[in-house]
Amino acid sequence: MKMVMAVIKPFKLDDVREALTAIGVEGLTVTEVRGFGRQKGRTEAGGPTADYVPTFLPKVKIEVAIPKAMEKKTVDAIRTAANTGRIGDGKIFVYDLSTALRIRTGETGDDAL
Repeated sequence: MKMVMAVIKPFKLDDVREALTAIGVEGLTVTEVRGFGRQKGRTEAGGPTADYVPTFLPKVKIEVAIPKAMEKKTVDAIRTAANTGRIGDGKIFVYDLSTALRIRTGETGDDAL
């Protein structure tokens, strides 16, 4: 199993949700977050400035637990749906998920997803 975590621009959330639903992802978790990356919160490209204070920008974090076989399809769907071609589109992280357990039924592994 895999956990896919994406940090994207908030206005792209519905597009990403629709793309994930279209490929069969059955659930996701969304959290409103703030942060900055390489550009330190700048929305335009520019050179380094010694006195620039990083700005926290509003973002949305999406977390999706999926079977390993859906990894590429899921990452591609998020990338395509979240892409604006501009600075700050976000990042996607994929990591191994060792255990999943559905509390109500006790199902584990892919069955719990």
